[in-house]
Amino acid sequence: MRIVIAGGHGQIGLRLGRLLADRGDTALGVVRNPDHEDDLRAAGVEPVVLDLESAGVDEVAAVLAGADVAVFAAGGGPSSGIARKDTVDRAAAVLLADACAQAGVARYLLVSSMGVGLVRDGATPDGVDEGFVAYLRAKLAAEDDLRARDLAWTALRPGRLTDDAGTGRVRLEPTVDRGDVPRDDVAAVLLALADAPGTAGLVLELVSGDQPVADAVSTARA
Repeated sequence: MRIVIAGGHGQIGLRLGRLLADRGDTALGVVRNPDHEDDLRAAGVEPVVLDLESAGVDEVAAVLAGADVAVFAAGGGPSSGIARKDTVDRAAAVLLADACAQAGVARYLLVSSMGVGLVRDGATPDGVDEGFVAYLRAKLAAEDDLRARDLAWTALRPGRLTDDAGTGRVRLEPTVDRGDVPRDDVAAVLLALADAPGTAGLVLELVSGDQPVADAVSTARA
């Protein structure tokens, strides 16, 4: 399998790349900083230096040529300003979807976030800082863009991310109570979703739980 990961040097993207390389798949990691190339190569991931905030659809489609799956795991990061929540978390995700359509890549996995429903219809949740509200709005817009597309997309909404060691056991459903989930387990779920086209069209929330990842993905439904 050939998989392109937007945000290949991110904390989830790099973990996913290692998992893919370990099982013999071809993983390409899209990064904007050339200083990250060596880290990707060390993980068995082929680096592609491309800034998704300034790239055109033709450039991204060229990277996607021959890919089986595209994964959007990029993000402006918690320290980025509100403007980059839109240009990365929304616009770059939309650009990747446009490029998938052009390159003929049917399978698209979007890393979204729990809590996006709190900002639907312009709502502003109490007690949430404006930066995180902007992030949720961007993620919701990226999800809504996918809903209108003829792509085999799946949106994954993890809970609060941690750097704890993965357990391989999760709860993966359309709606779950808020909770934590290790980034290791998020990457493992993405890997399983890439192999599960039957999850296309689903928005799934993810926290730590009791079900093995493979079982959780195989039983996921709307």
